[in-house]
Amino acid sequence: METKEKIEFAGLPLAVYREIAAHLHQVEGVEVELIPQSSQEFDYNQSQIGGLCISWTANSASESRQRVNQILAYYQNRYMSPI
Repeated sequence: METKEKIEFAGLPLAVYREIAAHLHQVEGVEVELIPQSSQEFDYNQSQIGGLCISWTANSASESRQRVNQILAYYQNRYMSPI
């Protein structure tokens, strides 16, 4: 059985989403997909990406999930903190 989770960071640039995905791909038992933006209207304040879909395999260790949470927390603190 596989567990999936959707992660969204409002307004995060495409390049940063790709960086997060590349970082998460290094975690054992984790697969990541970029979710395309669903809005039909262009908005400078929206990202080109709707979010990330993270999948864990049934046998992925709790350490893998913990590492994913650490990676996501890092990017959230770096790019989403108030100015």
